Amino acid sequence: MHEIEPYYSWRSLYIAAEDPNSPFYERQYSEFEFSDTIYNYVIHPQWDKFESNTMYLKILYVSYELHYCVIELLGEWNDVLYNDIMHLYRNVIEALLENDISYFILIGENVLNFHSDTADYYEEWFDNLDNGWIIGLNFRDHVIHEFSEANLDYYIAFGGRFDMFPWRTLLPDQLFKLLDDLMIKRLEV
Repeated sequence: MHEIEPYYSWRSLYIAAEDPNSPFYERQYSEFEFSDTIYNYVIHPQWDKFESNTMYLKILYVSYELHYCVIELLGEWNDVLYNDIMHLYRNVIEALLENDISYFILIGENVLNFHSDTADYYEEWFDNLDNGWIIGLNFRDHVIHEFSEANLDYYIAFGGRFDMFPWRTLLPDQLFKLLDDLMIKRLEV
């Protein structure tokens, strides 16, 4: 797992540690000291902690003008044992909502498992979006199945068109525009 790095091709456009509105503002990173772990597996030091024991993230991009952000996730999303959604919501999402972010793109290629509990924090997040949305891109099939079993599809759009999505071939604003158009078409049906 230590070789899985957060996506870095947009670093010339945005770095969360340099954004005064980011919950990770002024965070210092090491390229050589691998100290964080998920179940005794060392992970790359560029991932950000948000008080979860099993999941890390990286805010890849935020547009305050278009009110969206892109967040890449790594690890196991475990709401049952560790209440990961609470930590994600309270420590990251709330700071973004306070800065008028209402569109959330979650990259889930490196989420290995999902264990659901209640939907309270998902509902709270969704209710605070001001006509925005949450999209989960490229989550694994078994994770999508668990999301569906937990009825999270009411709060997060995932699966179908959002699987195998070639997001790395786009710039952030292109990605947002394409996903926003897909969500508008989805709502029109």
